[in-house]
Parts: sequence; structure tokens; C-alpha cells
Amino acid sequence: MTDLNKKKKFSFPSAYVVLFIVMIIAVILTYVIPAGEYSKLTYDGDAEVFVITAPDGSVEEMPGTQETLDTLGINATLENFTGGNIRKPMAVSGTYVPMEQNGQGITDFLMNIPYGVYDCVDIIFFIFMIGGAVGIVNYLGVFNAGITELARVSKGREQIIIAVVCFLISLGGTSFGMCEETIAFYPILIPIFLKTGYDAMTGVAAIWCGSALGCMFSTVNPFSVVIASSAAGINFSEGLTIRLIGLILGVIITLWYIFRYAKKVKADPTVGINYENQAWTEEHFGFKEEHAKKMTGKDKFILVLFFLTFVIMVVGVVKLDWWFEQMAVLFLVSGVIMGIIGGMNEKKICEVFINGASDLVGVALVCGLARAVNMLLTSGRVSDTLLYTMSGWVEGMSPIIFALTVMLMFLVLGFFIASTSGLAILAIPIIAPLADTVGLPREIVISGYLFGQGLINLITPTNTILPVLQMTNITYDKYLKWVMPLFGLYAALGAVMLVIETMVC
Repeated sequence: MTDLNKKKKFSFPSAYVVLFIVMIIAVILTYVIPAGEYSKLTYDGDAEVFVITAPDGSVEEMPGTQETLDTLGINATLENFTGGNIRKPMAVSGTYVPMEQNGQGITDFLMNIPYGVYDCVDIIFFIFMIGGAVGIVNYLGVFNAGITELARVSKGREQIIIAVVCFLISLGGTSFGMCEETIAFYPILIPIFLKTGYDAMTGVAAIWCGSALGCMFSTVNPFSVVIASSAAGINFSEGLTIRLIGLILGVIITLWYIFRYAKKVKADPTVGINYENQAWTEEHFGFKEEHAKKMTGKDKFILVLFFLTFVIMVVGVVKLDWWFEQMAVLFLVSGVIMGIIGGMNEKKICEVFINGASDLVGVALVCGLARAVNMLLTSGRVSDTLLYTMSGWVEGMSPIIFALTVMLMFLVLGFFIASTSGLAILAIPIIAPLADTVGLPREIVISGYLFGQGLINLITPTNTILPVLQMTNITYDKYLKWVMPLFGLYAALGAVMLVIETMVC
């Protein structure tokens, strides 16, 4: 039998093709799902008034007082608007209006690609600056030396690295919603996992699953639990204990799952989910045994400065209200300083920094395509219809069924509205009052929102996972094969914690 007659092995589509397919599905949904919108409420701090924008585009101003919120049936306090906790447009319950279908055509499909890139340009610039800074460190050979030393020190105790990374990332997720920011860690941590005998999937699991779990069981995350609780008119500390217990149990489950996989890979690399691309991974992530050198005092200082950059980033996000622009500048400045300390001249710094940034162009484009999916659905006016339809599901239900249905609702809505804060502001004012009708405290709705959104974020292609997979050359189907059993464990944990919370309330 000749090669021409051999059946060609199926190759799963790249991240770009997966997102194009999802975009096509989004376009189809804008023709299938009836269009409709809620009126949206925003606060104008300069004029100290509330601005209500109706679906037909008409605008009404109302006094910026608590009385206005009470009149509109919005349980959030005025301080949440004046203090900046609620910044995005909030849906006003009872204002849903069916609208003329706004199906997205081929022009909309194509134009939302650049629009999606424009809409997340802050994230893209952040990714480029990370690539540049990592490029400087790799060029200096400091990272290879540090990895060699870490591998020597941790020999026989490599699982500690997995545990520490997963635990710390989950703390970032639960405290300030660390998700997109984790993109900075993959170029740094993947080589460490490779050197200690694991594969890229082990590194992705420790980082991504830690982040997803932390966000799912958010405790003080201002971008999810604080905003959602404010929109529901309750304090974010309500339900905190059950979420903290869920986080602890989730970390234990996650580490057990990753350890189980990592042990198999270490014993036999061929069982790795991405073994066929192992050579590419080792080449791309820059560790070269023959280039490793003994660390000098200068190397140690550069490494300390490099990791201090991450500490400053976390502090800036948590304490100084930083966002991607400030984080990007931080990595830009850090990269230049490390290059100067390493003895590079200005031409070499520019050359190496640009080359490092260019390595992540594909990752940046995937971010833009993912955002385009959400923009198509918003332009097609179907997101509000989904919310309106699902809110009718839970009326009159028994308390436990209500709670589980809310989690399922937010799992579905989270696919169409990837932003945690955006989903909270849109949906919580509509769903939270329904808890009153079944005799449950509104914290149940907040937990259902967190658990459902956290679950879908673990697997949805419209979130950060596809850029991560693009970076590590792991196809989406392989990731799903690896993560779906863990997804089931997370779903079971979330459901159990929600039932317990419902029973003790």
C-alpha cells in the first residue's frame, strides 16, 4: 500500500479554527434566538444622576439617590455606585423588551475580528510586554541557570512545586480574580516543570486549574463576588464560610488529580496527553541543558528582580487598582532594567525584547478572536433574551432545585458573557430577587453565580484557555480529554456545597 492510499490521521483544528467555528455558531444564534434587551442603568458621577438607557436608545435621567434605586427595585446601595464598585451598565428588572431581530451577517462576522482585537488591546499589549521581558531573561541565560539549580534542590520532591504553584495561583484567583494575568506565568513555569520530569500539561494544569478553582470559590474577589453581592444588595461576606470550605476541598481534589497524572508522566513520558509535541515544547520554552551555566551573583540579582516584578504586579492589582496598562508598563520597565544589568546595549535590548514579544503574537490574536464571539452575541441582542428566558425557569421552585438551577443558568450564561463582572451586573439584579420568592437568602444566588461561572470558565473557548493552549501547543481536544473528569468533580463539589448552603440557611 502506498503512502497515497494510507488514511490520513485526523488533526484537531488549531485555536484559531476553533474560535472561527464558535463565531459561526454565534452568528447562527443571532438568527435563532429572539432579540431583546433590558434597560440599562449607569451612574454619572460628575452630574450625580442615574442615567437609564432604554432598548430603543432613549435616555432618562433620575436623581442620584438611594430613593431612585429603591423605586427601580434595585437593592444595591448608593455607595456601590458612588464608590466605584459598580461601574458597568446594570440591567433593570422588569424592563425587558422584545426587539427586531438583528442577525449578524458576513460583514459583521469579519469586522468583529478587528473589533475584538481593539476591545482587548490592553490585554494584548500586556502579553507583548511579558514576551519581551521573558525574552531578555532567556537571552541572558539566567533562567536556564535558575531552572538547573531548582531542579537540583527539588530532586525527589518535585510534587512540592506543583502544590506550591497551584495553591498560590488559587489564592490569586479567590482574592482578586487572577485569570488573564496568569498568562505571565506560563513562559516562566513551564520550563521548570519540564526540567523536573513533567510535561507542559502538568504546568498548564497547576496554573490554569488553580486560577479557575480560585475564581469559582471567590472569597474577596472584587471583580466577581464583591460586585455581584453589591448588585444583590447584600454584603460579600455572606456565604463566605461555605466558599472558603469549598476552596480548601477544591485545592485538595485538584492536587490529587494533577499528582495522579504527573506521576504517570514522570514514570513514562509517552503517556503524556501532549507527548507527540514534547520536542516542540522543550525547544520552544527555551531550556537548553548544554547552555545552562553556574549562577553568578549578577544572575541571582536578575532573577530576584524578575520575580519581584510579579510580586509588584500582584500588589498593584490588589492594592493600587492596577489593570493591564500598568502591568504592561511594569514588565516593559523590568525587561529594560534587567537587560542593562545583564550588560546588553540598547540595540540588543530592543532586538531581543521585540523578538520575545513577537513569539506571543499568535496568543494575542486568539484573545481578540475570543472577544469577537461575545461582541457578535451582544450586537445580535441575544444575551438579554437568554437571561430573561432563564429567569422564568426558577420561579416557584423548591429551594434546593432553585439553587442548583441557578448554578446551571450561570454555567450557560457564562459561555455567552465571559466577563465575570459583566455577567454579575447584567444578571444578578434580575435573578437575586427571585430567591426571595422561594424563601432563600440572596447569598445562594451569589454562590450559584460563582460556581456556574467558574465551571464554564474552566472549559469555554471564549475565555483565556485557548490563548494558553496556543502558547503551549496543546490542542483543545486534548485539553478537554484531560480536564473533563476534573470538571465533573468540580461540578459535583459545587452542587454539594450549594445544597449544604441552602439547607443551613
